[in-house]
Amino acid sequence: MSKEQVYEYKLLIPKERVGVLVGEKGKTKRLIERLTGTKLKIDEEEVTIKGVDSFNAWACQNVIKAIGRGFNPKDAIKLVKEGFVLEVIDVMDYARNQKDKYRLRGRVIGEDGKTRRHLENATQTKIIVFGKTIGIIGKENDVRDALEAVKIILQGSHIKTAYKFLEKKAKSRLKKELI
Repeated sequence: MSKEQVYEYKLLIPKERVGVLVGEKGKTKRLIERLTGTKLKIDEEEVTIKGVDSFNAWACQNVIKAIGRGFNPKDAIKLVKEGFVLEVIDVMDYARNQKDKYRLRGRVIGEDGKTRRHLENATQTKIIVFGKTIGIIGKENDVRDALEAVKIILQGSHIKTAYKFLEKKAKSRLKKELI
């Protein structure tokens, strides 16, 4: 009898996110293991994923990455579903210096989170600004649109330019559905 292939991934998550990954009394960790058919070993900030199904082990890795990037586990677990993706943008790719990072993060968040909420509502995605990254979870096409809108903002365009871009995308999508 041959042994099953075991897929193993190792990744690091910020120390302050380990508790979120584990959850109250290990509830979140067990849920992720059950949904993905994997086993998680958490040692300080290093997470080891082992599974016999390559897709599920990979999906589990994305769920953990999303939690590490600041997402709520309920949102991160959507990555187990087919068609859902995670995109992470490094704000420092757009910042001139460390101080500029905070300005750019603030532009994406907006006053009282208004810009971020507008982007989420327009694209049916979840967006998190955490540390020097911006994470987006949703269906592939929606994430692509949200990613483009965030890049428009990070490149210095007016916020309304990003909103108009999303409006055009929504009209175009609606038009295609009606045809």
